[in-house]
Amino acid sequence: MSGILIHLPSAHRTEPATTRRLGPGETARFGRGTKAHPVELLLPDPAVSRLAGEILVAQDHWQLTNYSTTHSYLVENPEGAGEYLRVPPRRAGAPIPFEFARVVLPTRGSTVSFQVFAPDHVYLDADDFGGRGTRTLNAYSLDETATYFLVLVALCEPRLRDESAVSVPTTPQVVERISTHPALTRLTARAVNAHIDYLAEQKLRVRGPQDVGAAGSGARRTGKREAVVGVALRFGLVREEHLALLPSRTPGAPSPEPARPGGHR
Repeated sequence: MSGILIHLPSAHRTEPATTRRLGPGETARFGRGTKAHPVELLLPDPAVSRLAGEILVAQDHWQLTNYSTTHSYLVENPEGAGEYLRVPPRRAGAPIPFEFARVVLPTRGSTVSFQVFAPDHVYLDADDFGGRGTRTLNAYSLDETATYFLVLVALCEPRLRDESAVSVPTTPQVVERISTHPALTRLTARAVNAHIDYLAEQKLRVRGPQDVGAAGSGARRTGKREAVVGVALRFGLVREEHLALLPSRTPGAPSPEPARPGGHR
């Protein structure tokens, strides 16, 4: 497995979000931190411990340690209709089974949280009786019920509906397209960008302008979206039938005609 991606939204609009990638065996501590004991994920809330916890990446999952002596932490599965785990105080190395998770810490106000995009789950081959032989790897393991897949479908939609080489949607356009989904009404542009990063770097492992020093963050972001769409369409990972996963368009708005059979993908 290739590790995990951690996304920490910024506490203020003027500050950038934090994204960290960890490989097997690597750790990241989170909390308020101190000059003597800095943390990798800074949570500047007075109700959060200076050293609140730690994430450790194992070979096929990740673990959460809660250093607090008084507070439990929640690990939510945003894709699982309310599914969550509670990690009690002083619990060490709690294994987290979710592919996409939100770690939530209590505060005096509401809560503070960050997201973790985890490695693919491993399944036995159907024809590998008795566990003999080497496990066959899935080149592109995508969960069609996950939010990141809905983001991918929204990125691919214009080219699926039109045979011409239309532009890939921007992040704000993706937010507008799928935010009417009942489970995604609070979707933000930063969250969409995190899903795109996860698709590009962990799921599809694309290489494009974002990897070869394109000038400007806007150019890198555009290159990453186009590379993701290119892989998804060339290998048939997103097809016309997946368009049904997207929310219905605004009533009264014209719907583009679907692409004609036999068109270039």
